[in-house]
Amino acid sequence: MIISSIGDIWFTENESNKIGKLTTAGIFTEYSLPHPNSAPYGIAEGLNGDIWFTEMNGNRIGRLTAEGEIHEYELPNKASYPSFITLGSDNALWFTENQNNTIGKITESGEITEYPIPTPGAGPVGLTRGNDDSLWFVEIMGNKIGKITISGEITEYDIPTPNARPHAITAGAETDLWFTEWGANKIGRLTREQSFEEYPIKTSNGEPHGIGCDKDGNVWFALECNKIGKLSLLK
Repeated sequence: MIISSIGDIWFTENESNKIGKLTTAGIFTEYSLPHPNSAPYGIAEGLNGDIWFTEMNGNRIGRLTAEGEIHEYELPNKASYPSFITLGSDNALWFTENQNNTIGKITESGEITEYPIPTPGAGPVGLTRGNDDSLWFVEIMGNKIGKITISGEITEYDIPTPNARPHAITAGAETDLWFTEWGANKIGRLTREQSFEEYPIKTSNGEPHGIGCDKDGNVWFALECNKIGKLSLLK
């Protein structure tokens, strides 16, 4: 789910195979995808207000225009499983290819470039634009946090806890990165000094997934056990 630049809420309907919109006036609109069982997942707003999304089963990147027209772009590998997507500082849309072990980039004109991750079978999932203008991603199988510059250079950082299974990531204050550790039941932090800090979740087997930071620096996260958590650092 995202909130667009004009305040509308956009979301993917994975099982219904649709893209949904809720306006500030409370009006719902749904857009059906051209191909059945495409499984839309990640969603982001492009530079000109178009809505971009990933199709996990369809192995495509989709674009929804302001006029309601859907354009789809086939990925080179037919089993890529594209997941998260975000707008980069170069105005291209960047996305993770979970099964292809690559980070992808698509321009507004539909040109696709892929960058292989050095760690085999890393399983990239969550992706965010950092405050340093690089793209940061998690490797759920590689147990690492990855960084890719807009020129395609990748750096990886090992998470201290084995089998942490990181899932989602978001940029925090300054250059800190916050991420969920699904397997370790912790919230992780990668500081600007490239050091890790980890915070255990009180609820056992909470299985944290989504994560975000508010304007006050609090870290919010969603738990599989049907709870929302908040982490506040003492100042």
